[in-house]
Amino acid sequence: MANALSVSRIVGVTANLQPLAAQRRGFGTLLILGDSDVIGQGERLRVYTSVDAVAADFGLTAPEYYGAALYFGQSPKPKELMIGRWAANALPALLQGGVLSTTEKTLANWTQIDAGGFTIDIDGTTVTVSEVDLSSVTNLNQVASAVTAKLGTAGSCSWDGNQFSIVSATTGDESTVGYAADTADSLASLMKLTSETAASVETGVNAETPAECVALCADRSSAWYGVTFCATNEISDDMHLAVAAYVEAAGKARLYGITTQDSRVLSATVDTDIGSRLKALGYRRTPWLYSASNKYAICSLFGRAFTVNFSGNRTTITLMFKQLPGVVYENLTESQAQALEAKNGNVFAYFDNDTAILMNGVMPSGAYFDEVHGVDWLADAIQVALYNLLYQSKTKVPQTNEGIGLLTAAASRVLDQAVANGLVAPGIWNADGFGQLSQGDRLDSGYYIYMPDIYDQD
Repeated sequence: MANALSVSRIVGVTANLQPLAAQRRGFGTLLILGDSDVIGQGERLRVYTSVDAVAADFGLTAPEYYGAALYFGQSPKPKELMIGRWAANALPALLQGGVLSTTEKTLANWTQIDAGGFTIDIDGTTVTVSEVDLSSVTNLNQVASAVTAKLGTAGSCSWDGNQFSIVSATTGDESTVGYAADTADSLASLMKLTSETAASVETGVNAETPAECVALCADRSSAWYGVTFCATNEISDDMHLAVAAYVEAAGKARLYGITTQDSRVLSATVDTDIGSRLKALGYRRTPWLYSASNKYAICSLFGRAFTVNFSGNRTTITLMFKQLPGVVYENLTESQAQALEAKNGNVFAYFDNDTAILMNGVMPSGAYFDEVHGVDWLADAIQVALYNLLYQSKTKVPQTNEGIGLLTAAASRVLDQAVANGLVAPGIWNADGFGQLSQGDRLDSGYYIYMPDIYDQD
């Protein structure tokens, strides 16, 4: 081909790709914390999109499943749930083997071993497993039992249908387990316990308070917004208050839900119950619900609240009047209802027109649940909008009134969405004035943004 000049001498084209915008935080994910021995302390959190997936992991009798069933049982259904592990008691170190394929589970692979062995470090000591005879085993549970017998007092081996695990006999943060190394018949490799084949090694964990667990999960993930406990270990009122104090003070906005079965919340003469104590503290992020029949009923409340689509049109809700599928309604007297209402509590109650509704949809401070939820979304949405304006700008956003106009325009787009979804509405401003806004002024747009003139800066 003859020599030719590049067209770029005449026409130059450069493709500039804009950075991917930061995503808004989600405000529709509940974290259920339980103490079932399903999720490892290293993994700590799992995400679920259906109750069927929860049942597959936890079975149909675990507290975590009961809470998930209430959450996903709402109408409309929430999209996502997280379940986390609470170390209510000290946990042992764990070596979790790799997942075995169908071929690797074939019994013939195991019955050919009559003197298998491996070494493994447990709690700082090398343990030798030897002379493991599997020639007569009929299932892989028997393989685990044979290995357990050879581990002696150091630990135990288990089979869950997919993986083998080695667990230390000790608990707490000084409990350790290492990878296994083959010594005979490649037993460690067959069990997928070697450093090349194992799934994970987890150090033991000291017992946690509920507040410590929530703080750890908050550090692990920012994806969840609400949290509650569904566990076999009971949580005292003082423990609930410790969690509430953390959630109220934390930098990232979240909610902590409590279900109480203490009937003292229905008495106007008692002021030491959990509802009275939460109200006295003026907490805005700790909704509580009374249910005599279901200790996980708050999960249903969260399930209904967390279906709100803030990007839609007229999609925000009032939590009061809603249903709690799976929760038996309460037959309250007028005085009991008044006492609970005075303590800013919530209850699924029966009325004499043959209906049952959730009342009162409030936080201990008296603020409405849906307002706190909505304002949390709004604050995050404005923050992300302003961040993306600065982050995606090819040039600087100038420190001029024109630059300030870009910022206010970005905030306005979010506030317009808040008007569209029903969180914000036009009306009279009744608080103290600021900027050019005075008390009694009408906000036709539903909001007012104030930025001082840039030339007023020092």
